[in-house]
Amino acid sequence: MTALVGVAHGSRDPRSAATVAALMDVVRERHPGLDVRTAFLDLSAPRLRDVLGGVGEAVVVPLLLGHAFHARVDVPGEVARAGRPGVLVADVLGPAVEAAALDRLAAAVGSLDDPELGVVVAGVGSSHAPANAVVASVAAGWQRRFGWSGARAAFATAEPSVTDAITRLRARGARRVAVAQWVLAPGLLPDRIACAAEAAGAVLAEPLGAHPSVADLVVARYTEALTRSAGARAAV
Repeated sequence: MTALVGVAHGSRDPRSAATVAALMDVVRERHPGLDVRTAFLDLSAPRLRDVLGGVGEAVVVPLLLGHAFHARVDVPGEVARAGRPGVLVADVLGPAVEAAALDRLAAAVGSLDDPELGVVVAGVGSSHAPANAVVASVAAGWQRRFGWSGARAAFATAEPSVTDAITRLRARGARRVAVAQWVLAPGLLPDRIACAAEAAGAVLAEPLGAHPSVADLVVARYTEALTRSAGARAAV
């Protein structure tokens, strides 16, 4: 069987690895026929190359939300250095985690049908502008869908900051402000988001974590990679 290897970046904060492990446990529970492994690029164990050394054919699913440096360089680089034939790299989770993020937001604020609500969609941020643009696109889409007082993207390591976004939403008339975390797991950088929300008196939604729809998306990316590979072989 082709193994599914979910790979996250890794963190010095043990909450991050614990959350990733919990997510992969949900993948196993919901898809018991799969050989599911967990790996990290750095800072946490086991490392991706070590995990790939213990499997045959595998699909590496990046547990990442955007096509930034880790997805474009680190993951394929580590797979290449592992030197294992028969290893495929799937797409990142990407904006398809939107349903889970909305579910976390609804759990934090109650009803999403509140015209006086302002929402900050807060990601870690990247020097790769298209990755940040995805978060901004999500915020704009939510605003059109729900008709809130406003919705803005913000970042822990890029502009605008969470504090600035909350301030602007309140200036536009938002009576309540909530921060939806566009992050997979808690950690040192997501703590910046949480601290900014707390300091500003905003409601903070939980990270995506081990949400069932995220677990199913991991398997969907695995299946897509296998399908593409089969199609490419058939075309030869």
